Amino acid sequence: MVERIDLFRRALAGATRAIAKDAEADVVFAAEPANATGKTARVPSPGPALEPRLVAEARGAADAVALRLRYHDAKLHSAHAPMDVEARAVFDALETARVEALGAKSMGGVRENLARLTDARVRGDAIVRARSAEEVPLATAIGLIARERLTGEAPPKAALGGLKLIAPWIEDKAAAELDALALTLDDQAAFARLSRRLLEDLDLATAQDPTEQDPEEGGDEEEGDQGGTEEAADETGESTPSGGDVEARGEEAEEGDSDSQDSDQAEAGEQEAMSGEEASESVFAAPGRRNWEQSPETDYKAFTTRFDEIVEAGELCDEEELGRLRAYLDQQMSSLQNVVTRLANRLQRRLLAQQARSWDFDQEEGLLDAARLARVVVSPGHSLSYKVERDTEFKDTVVSLLIDNSGSMRGRPIAIAAICADILARTLERCGVATEVLGFTTRGWKGGQSREAWLAAGRPPKPGRLNDLRHIVYKRADEPYRHARRHLGLMMREGLLKENIDGEALLWAHNRLLARSEERRILMVISDGAPVDDSTASANGGSYLERHLRQIIDWIEKRSTIELIAIGIGHDVTRYYSRAVTIMDADQLAGAMVDQLARLFESA
Repeated sequence: MVERIDLFRRALAGATRAIAKDAEADVVFAAEPANATGKTARVPSPGPALEPRLVAEARGAADAVALRLRYHDAKLHSAHAPMDVEARAVFDALETARVEALGAKSMGGVRENLARLTDARVRGDAIVRARSAEEVPLATAIGLIARERLTGEAPPKAALGGLKLIAPWIEDKAAAELDALALTLDDQAAFARLSRRLLEDLDLATAQDPTEQDPEEGGDEEEGDQGGTEEAADETGESTPSGGDVEARGEEAEEGDSDSQDSDQAEAGEQEAMSGEEASESVFAAPGRRNWEQSPETDYKAFTTRFDEIVEAGELCDEEELGRLRAYLDQQMSSLQNVVTRLANRLQRRLLAQQARSWDFDQEEGLLDAARLARVVVSPGHSLSYKVERDTEFKDTVVSLLIDNSGSMRGRPIAIAAICADILARTLERCGVATEVLGFTTRGWKGGQSREAWLAAGRPPKPGRLNDLRHIVYKRADEPYRHARRHLGLMMREGLLKENIDGEALLWAHNRLLARSEERRILMVISDGAPVDDSTASANGGSYLERHLRQIIDWIEKRSTIELIAIGIGHDVTRYYSRAVTIMDADQLAGAMVDQLARLFESA
């Protein structure tokens, strides 16, 4: 069996090189689909049995990477890509549809493989569970519609229900551009320009700045946006920037070179010239966007989002340092391991009990009850000798832990938060509950490059947020615990913990959950204080960040399907969250987390 799968991988790698017309292209098997690294396709393993469906999906994933290597110019793509996260996701989905259509139209076998890959992508996408137009991922929907326009392939059956909710709106707004996509299939630059016009029709992007059309100039702007678009790229199968790119961007941002200052001044000047109404618009509440209602109406804004970043934990330090940090965390765990594990086991027993099979006995029909076998022999006509399995009430669930990575968490609180996240992720994984671990902080103290840009612009009044966000993904929901284990040690890194801007972090974590396909989605926030950023507070008023946090919480609790709970460490969070608990000692965190989750699951 091992030889068969190795032969299959070699054959797959050979086919990939042939399609890509690149002798360096290669294929490796992974436990789950992943983005290509350089010229290496990471495709889901079909297993030693080489199950036909999994083999077809692996071939499709390899073909998709090969076609991207052959037909896709990353520099050109970046030059035309929009800055907005949702718009970028749609733009990436259209480009994916283009390169895959080129292969599907010229090679019948590739067409079949890509069809199986599309089925696999849709199975795990939120579109299959959408009940309203707002819940349909726009990138997925437009990607499928574009694929049908370019290849004639109908969308997978699983996606039809979600597409029906949003397709009429898309067709009404952008039918002309969708119809014209096939005319530019062989010209990436023309296709990209047409895609931008499509985004404009959907009110997802404004007219493209002429400077964006030059690939040489577009590269730097793309670097500034890569962190914010990483998750959107993951959903659509696009390649994400390497860790080195993100690290380099972070270092350059901290140093603050003169080029960045010039571009900041220009951006700030544009903001100052805007009307009062336009200046108050933020990326979270942009009128005209289809999904603007996925965030509350608020006067909150950021002076600039250019320097914000969303990074994987492994991108913030090298493997050697991650290993040292994880070893240090393990040392911290030694004193609490027994207590936290005992609490986690209690939660596991509760969850498994809810998922256990149960039966209704003495039924008229169903499966024959072995305990009634003697009665069946004696009285074959007896009608109450069957049993029926009850439907399990335990819903498919995902839990997201959003951990405050502010400076006030330094020491014992952040260590215990990391330990609890570690053990809870392990426990929930055993119970089949997906778990995501996120952190939020800023890239600088008392304002970063955003504040420097504001100063350079002459300190316009009411500028909004003046610090650079750093949102960290320690563990993705679909990532096995063993892969993310080392990343959790990053919380122990000296210098990581800075300011905390809770409102935007909460909305970020909420929207990540909203894109998940699970029936039940739970967001748990762990924090030790109110939002704090001195530069923002001094320029906008002391209650600016706290007011925004209250607006976000109120909107999530009243309008969202996400279940929100919070734990405050030494800080009364019950004044913000309706479902919350406050603990005065960080050592109580494990018990509070388990109790809160247990109550949620018991009330399901």
